Amino acid sequence: MLRGGSIGLRGRIRTRGREPIQVGPKATSKKGEQMLDRYSRFAPLTGAAWAVLAVVAIVVGPGETPEGDSRPFKVVHFYSSHTSEIETAGILFTIAFLAFLLFSGSLRAHLRRTPAVEPLATLALGAVVLMGGAAGIGGGIEFGLAHNIDHVTPQVAQAVNLVSREVFLPVVVGGVIFGLCNGLAILRGALLPRWLGWVAIVMAITFAVPPAIFVGFILLLAWSLVVAVLMFLRPGGAEPSVVPVGA
Repeated sequence: MLRGGSIGLRGRIRTRGREPIQVGPKATSKKGEQMLDRYSRFAPLTGAAWAVLAVVAIVVGPGETPEGDSRPFKVVHFYSSHTSEIETAGILFTIAFLAFLLFSGSLRAHLRRTPAVEPLATLALGAVVLMGGAAGIGGGIEFGLAHNIDHVTPQVAQAVNLVSREVFLPVVVGGVIFGLCNGLAILRGALLPRWLGWVAIVMAITFAVPPAIFVGFILLLAWSLVVAVLMFLRPGGAEPSVVPVGA
């Protein structure tokens, strides 16, 4: 005799007292959906991880690499003197851009709740893919040059350094697209404060002006951090304002 419950003939439903508990494929599927929802709840925080990791990479890094027209021996001296810093910063930036990609996917899901801005949200995600790919290639080149600086000639080091600097151009283009698309999406009614839309547009403009690119990158990190926190605290977006009848 079973106490406090009974088991159905096919083992699909188990009861305890008066409350039926489902077991089997349906219950497993429901449990998986609940776990996915729990992970999605914390997905926006990858934006905070991206901002923190990028700041740490900037701090521990050696600073700006030599200009493309720098003398070969200056390039060799720079990479041989800052090998560990370049390698550490390269690893951190790789992880940071991975977090940025995950955050951008979460941001797209948040923005596309407003159907009118879905194309802009998708284009912004594509811009992050472009930025991440270019940053990964450029960082990998710098990492490889620093790691093997004792095994290449000064002329080769100069050429590789030049390539590593120029390959970051898609990061600038992606920053412009990312800022413009997200800014316009927010201004068109996406579930985020409008001032973040204007900041995103300013960020895009700074990316387009070469002397201000670093300022644009800092704006991007700050903007991502604020948006990540807002998305986490208000997963459903801003509550619509309700006007009392007869007001």
